[in-house]
Amino acid sequence: MKQKVAIIGGGIMGASLAYFLGTLPGGEQVDVTLYDSGIGQATSNAAGIISPWLSKRRNQQWYQLAKDGATLLIQLSREANLSNDIYQQTGTIVTRSDEADLQLLLQTAQSRQQDAPDMGTIELLSATDVQERIPLLTHAQPGIFISGGARIDGAAFVTELLRQAQTKNLTFLPEQVTLNATGDIIRSAGIKHFDTVVVLAGARTADVLKPLGVTAKVRPQKGELIELNVKDYPTLENMPVLMPEGERDFIPFGHGKLIVGATHDDEGGFDLSRSQAVETDLLASAQRFDADLTADNIAQVKIGTRAYTADFAPFFGQVPQHPNVYVASGLGSSGLTTGPVISRLLANKILYGLDANWGRYTKPTNIYFD
Repeated sequence: MKQKVAIIGGGIMGASLAYFLGTLPGGEQVDVTLYDSGIGQATSNAAGIISPWLSKRRNQQWYQLAKDGATLLIQLSREANLSNDIYQQTGTIVTRSDEADLQLLLQTAQSRQQDAPDMGTIELLSATDVQERIPLLTHAQPGIFISGGARIDGAAFVTELLRQAQTKNLTFLPEQVTLNATGDIIRSAGIKHFDTVVVLAGARTADVLKPLGVTAKVRPQKGELIELNVKDYPTLENMPVLMPEGERDFIPFGHGKLIVGATHDDEGGFDLSRSQAVETDLLASAQRFDADLTADNIAQVKIGTRAYTADFAPFFGQVPQHPNVYVASGLGSSGLTTGPVISRLLANKILYGLDANWGRYTKPTNIYFD
């Protein structure tokens, strides 16, 4: 008899888990149902940068997770035959205005490359070099180019993985559901029991798990970005992502599309309303690199809610006292990088019972519950 698995949440982790449960060996023995309302989803409103190697974060579990996540995305893009509009290794440029800081950054890159071959090549670029690679810029700074860096369209990534999973063993139901005290799914059509439930509900994790008698220590953070219409360079559709010092990230997506952001608003919580002050700040940041931009270039504003923990670390594993319920949350702003590799680990547990290497990536889940 097939194992019945429910996934609550259809963002980067939910879509990836559904995909892996349908394509990994043994997936034919599993029936998967995914529930998601799509409201305020962080994945669909994320900037889309895959470049963890020069992060200043000292959490080694996070770094291993992000590093392996970047590698998995390279493999997944090929396996799932993702188009360049969804995922592309354009490279990333991290800039510094101070020469000493730039040299220190170069040393960090060269050191980390020894354990991260998927960083690709490393180049020291002058301000002129940076401007040549991103001709949208009118004011450039010197920086370090990492060829393995990439950009990803989170919404398109999720849509494609769910489409492929639905050709295998996935049923997708676009609705918001809750749990009862025993971990069954409560939906408008009634109560449904699953052998395994995986809660991947982002910032709403605490609310979803509350009926189980546990309190997940996850808080929401509002993030906002702007999409601008800019000049198209048909021969340069793969401009690198720019990660400038002290400013918002600058992500050219080709075909005249530019993303700038995103913000980190701890007070905004689940508020999805637009803020003129935030949009002005984002535009001003973009204008410091491209003086030709005006408010008329803004095509749309995207707003989502990320999940954070007190130690800013993602966590995943079994919900305390509920062996058939798994959870992952707290991905923060690195969700597009770390989400798929967490889902792959969860899929290995569901299909094969494998969880021996989880300690490499996360602390025990009971730390994140009261």
